[in-house]
Amino acid sequence: MSQRTGILGGTFNPVHIGHLIMAQDAMEAFELSKVLFLPCAWPPHKDASALAPVSDRVAMIELAIKENRDFELCDLEIKRGGSSYTVDTVRELLRQSPGAEFFFIIGSDTLPELHSWKEIGELLGLCRIVTVARPGADLRNLSGADLRLPEAAARRLLDDVVSGHGVDISSSDIRYRAAEGMRITYLTPPGVEMHIAEHGLYGRL
Repeated sequence: MSQRTGILGGTFNPVHIGHLIMAQDAMEAFELSKVLFLPCAWPPHKDASALAPVSDRVAMIELAIKENRDFELCDLEIKRGGSSYTVDTVRELLRQSPGAEFFFIIGSDTLPELHSWKEIGELLGLCRIVTVARPGADLRNLSGADLRLPEAAARRLLDDVVSGHGVDISSSDIRYRAAEGMRITYLTPPGVEMHIAEHGLYGRL
C-alpha cells in the first residue's frame, strides 16, 4: 500500500490554530500517514508586501508542529525560490517519493480559484486535491461551470470535499491584531505567539 501523504501549502504568515486543525481534519478523513506543511517562497496569487521573512515563517511552522510527530515541515519551495506553483512542487515530491500518494489540502474558499492555478489539469492527475469545508457548507451541488473546470474534473474535486471544524481564524486578522497591540493568545500556538513578540513581526504586540 502506498504512503498517503497530505500537503498543506500556504504563506503561513503566520501559521495559526486553524491551519493545524485543517491538517488534522484532512488526516483523519483521508487516513493520511502524515501532513507536510509547505511554506511558499513567493505566492503568485497573493500580495506579498506584508510577508514576514522566510526564516521567520519557517521557524514559526517548526514551533507550531514540534509536538506532533505526524506533521512535518517541507521546505522544498523555499529552497527553490521564486514564485511557488503547486504543480511544480508535486512533480518534485513524486520524483523524490515515487511510491507515495499525495493529497493537497485546501480550504473551501480556495476551491473556486483552482481553475486559475498553473496547469490545473495536470495537477489533478498528479495528486488528489481535498477540500476541508466549514461545517454545514454544501458544495456538492456545484458544477463544472461553477468551478470553471471540465465537469469530470469538478466532480472529482467535489467528491473529495469533507466537513472540517471550521475555525474562523485568519493570518490577516492575527497580523492586524499584532499591529494594533491586541492579544493573539489562543489564535496561534504559544511558541508562535512568543516568536512574533520577540522578533517584532507585524508591528507591536
